[in-house]
Amino acid sequence: MALTITGLSKTYPNGVRALKNLSLTIGNLMFGLLGPNGAGKSSLMRTVATLQDADSGSIDLDGLNVLTQKDEVRKILGYLPQEFGVYPKLSATDMLQHLAVMKGVTNKTERKQMVEAILNQTNLWDVRKKALSTYSGGMKQRFGIAQALLANPKLIIVDEPTAGLDPAERNRFLNLLSSIGSKVTVILSTHIVEDVRELCPRMAIISNGELLLEGAPASALESLRGKIWSKVAATDDELRALEAAFHVISTHLIGGLHEVRVYADSSPGDDFRPVDSSLEDVYFLNLTRQARN
Repeated sequence: MALTITGLSKTYPNGVRALKNLSLTIGNLMFGLLGPNGAGKSSLMRTVATLQDADSGSIDLDGLNVLTQKDEVRKILGYLPQEFGVYPKLSATDMLQHLAVMKGVTNKTERKQMVEAILNQTNLWDVRKKALSTYSGGMKQRFGIAQALLANPKLIIVDEPTAGLDPAERNRFLNLLSSIGSKVTVILSTHIVEDVRELCPRMAIISNGELLLEGAPASALESLRGKIWSKVAATDDELRALEAAFHVISTHLIGGLHEVRVYADSSPGDDFRPVDSSLEDVYFLNLTRQARN
């Protein structure tokens, strides 16, 4: 399964350019799509999911033209949007049965077996008869994955799935995604760097509708080896001076003081110490480079 996006552009009626000639190839794996809020991630995912048209460009999914063969694409696609609605009084079983019919699973026995298997896979079997309105945030997200798994899709898209989940629910959800990603292509669109670091063998960073980086997280980390330096700024004035003098990629508060992380090929000064690079450094470095251009 290969998804090839070529020269995709999208401008909304209000003048916002959500996608700018974006090209990207995604293979048969768990793929992380990183970017800040408003980067164009959801616009890209909605276009791939056949929910909106592009102004220009093309999307090929294993020989299918996503922009023109929408009905065929939907047969092999599972989609968990950032926000999704359900009938709150229905149980998970009844809702999945209803959605399976809409997906074209008309055989009653086949549908029953499929729904039961998915409820077990997503760890919702024990609450299958409860109304969806009673579900916690993590349970609702797992139900979202359950509906995306109906009819054995070849491509699953999940958009900001862990936003708002507590740490325990986030871990359960990421474990579920990991088990699914070993069998089908999954695109994980998020602004949470840790989600990509933990799950994805390949990733892309987009911002302002543009592709900034595409590759393996391990390779991106290796490219920064020995180039990330840290210093604590004791005052706001010192922080501003460092930001003016060096390529500061991020700052973090530690005990009320600013830890400044700087990108440089060699030591910026005696007060700086070398630190191991992180995927967060890769992310912020690419964003700051775009802002400087």
